[in-house]
Amino acid sequence: MNCWSQARRAPPGSANRSPESAALPQVRTQLFLCRSFDTVAGLRLALIGYGNVGRAFARLLDRKKSQFPFRIVAIHTLRHGSAFDTHGLPQEPAFGPPAQSIEEFLDRATAEIVVEVTSLNPATGEPAISHIRAAFARRVHVITANKGPIAHCYASLRTEAANAGVMFRFESTCMDGAPVFNLVRDHLPGVRVLGFTGVLNSTSKVVVEVMRQGGSFQDGIEQARRMGIAETDVSYDIDGWDSAAKTAALANVLLDARMTPLDVERKGIGRLTTDRVQELAAKRKTVSLVSRARLVNGGVRLRVRAEVLDDTDLLASVKGTSNLLLIETDLMGTVGTVSISPGVDQTAYGIFSDLVDIARCL
Repeated sequence: MNCWSQARRAPPGSANRSPESAALPQVRTQLFLCRSFDTVAGLRLALIGYGNVGRAFARLLDRKKSQFPFRIVAIHTLRHGSAFDTHGLPQEPAFGPPAQSIEEFLDRATAEIVVEVTSLNPATGEPAISHIRAAFARRVHVITANKGPIAHCYASLRTEAANAGVMFRFESTCMDGAPVFNLVRDHLPGVRVLGFTGVLNSTSKVVVEVMRQGGSFQDGIEQARRMGIAETDVSYDIDGWDSAAKTAALANVLLDARMTPLDVERKGIGRLTTDRVQELAAKRKTVSLVSRARLVNGGVRLRVRAEVLDDTDLLASVKGTSNLLLIETDLMGTVGTVSISPGVDQTAYGIFSDLVDIARCL
């Protein structure tokens, strides 16, 4: 199935919707009658991917198992192989040969919820999109921390989840687990999102901070690598692709934009110099890679750009791995979410919050 063509297809009944209702983003995937958590204890989970985020998530589940007795019954990785245990896997499982396909893995796992935590492919969102679709085909709920599928294919994945009667959650994709999608879906009823502004990339902030202190551009990149926050291909951070993927993902969910990172106007920090950063610092200014989205003439405009900001600007206040997102609405004005120095444990918590949300609605 082609994500682009499916995303552009009008939803059923759209011709009969009023202009106002047609413009509302379809934030809710489905409506479920929620029950108490006690009725769904012991849900079986299958993890696709087991890197830093997957391992942090396993540690969190182990710490909270007395209150939330979920079980990881299967893990699949390209590097280590596959592991299965219906009684629950330990944090350091004994991996066997990898399943020959993701379909074979899912069929053998017999999990009720799939947690997709593979690495980002900003160009296509694959193979994560195919992993998610394979789970939907088996009527399995899905949680992902991978922004690629949301940035490239959210509209069609939302429809496929609804058709399969399963839930699809992705809170950790854009702000390391801080509530964004859950905030709008669960706590802002009747609100229409008009746009958003955010500072969402950590590596670019670290590079600018190092240059402000007199270091070189490369010194900043090396510092980000030592902190473990730089993408494997650091150009994804520097050229704005990571921010573009987050911007597209946010817009697709909050504004029903049906766009990809390729649709985002993008200008990174690659041409920034130490001299320029220090010149701005002398004027009490700085540079931040800012993501913006706006409803414009019936469409959505997305932009990622290195912007010169006053040091006192709210967008300039977040440093290092901290993130800030301001959401503009029709009824609540501007509301914001800020995450101070999040790490892999906070990303894992975002997955956990999605898991509890699904469990309570089963």
